[in-house]
Amino acid sequence: MKKNTHIEHPEDSILTGDLSVLDWFCSMKGAKASLKIDGAPAVVWGTNPATGKFFVGTKSVFNKVKLKINESHDDIRRNHPDPDLRKKLHACFDFLPHTDDIIQGDFIGFGGDHTYQPNTLVYSFPEVIDQEIIIAPHTVYDAPTGLLKDAIASALDYDLQSDDAVLFVKPNVEFGVTTAIIEKCKFARQMAQLVKFVDNKGKRDLEKKLNQCIKEGINPGFDNNLISFWKLVKSIKHDFLNQFVHDGEFATFVYDGDTIQQTDGEGYVMWNSIGTYKLIDREVFSQANFNTKAYWMV
Repeated sequence: MKKNTHIEHPEDSILTGDLSVLDWFCSMKGAKASLKIDGAPAVVWGTNPATGKFFVGTKSVFNKVKLKINESHDDIRRNHPDPDLRKKLHACFDFLPHTDDIIQGDFIGFGGDHTYQPNTLVYSFPEVIDQEIIIAPHTVYDAPTGLLKDAIASALDYDLQSDDAVLFVKPNVEFGVTTAIIEKCKFARQMAQLVKFVDNKGKRDLEKKLNQCIKEGINPGFDNNLISFWKLVKSIKHDFLNQFVHDGEFATFVYDGDTIQQTDGEGYVMWNSIGTYKLIDREVFSQANFNTKAYWMV
């Protein structure tokens, strides 16, 4: 388990010379995965360990200084001036089930429709949703110090039961590793001996440049051994990503300019005994996410 930090792309993790992701690709020990749902906002709810009371909030419940923990509707009105966010949190406070755990999920939308675009992706369900709200749960927290600001995150590995008020979206995921992927990881370790890696500052600078290339849809022009190695690890990720399937009862679409195309979704998060990484086709989803417009389907 770890603090509520940003989950990395496998290819970005190697920029400083940390090659543990090559073992991660090949290890099925304790391996589990979840489908990434592109909802907004991230909603956290459960029992506040400091007070024993039910609460809802955004990721601001984990703030180090100004925690925005809502144990009442008055708290929501006081902590969140944005009317759209306030409306969603009021509904979450009314309808999410009380639990002794601390859970995080993505808000997909209110019931009454069958098509939703909470963020970049569009989700189309086969029927109109009857429940009040739709939530995609994915993370559970432990607070050993009794304070939310010190909470430690781990993947939610159990299902939440939908009821008349809440539709929980958490598809089952199946995956595996192939001999070809294992052999490609062995080759990558050999190639790594020829690579000059960077320090943490250099990594941050490179990530900005690479993200800009993805945003603009261009191939990185600053080619060297490190970038070639980054591309190799990214190709291993794509090979691995092709081994994943889920049973979600919805179709997923993304806008490409003024047109819309079907996609497999944002990607997956996989964790095993080595670590946790996100598997995303950045050329499709991340570029769309960088350039998203406020489209809403009715």
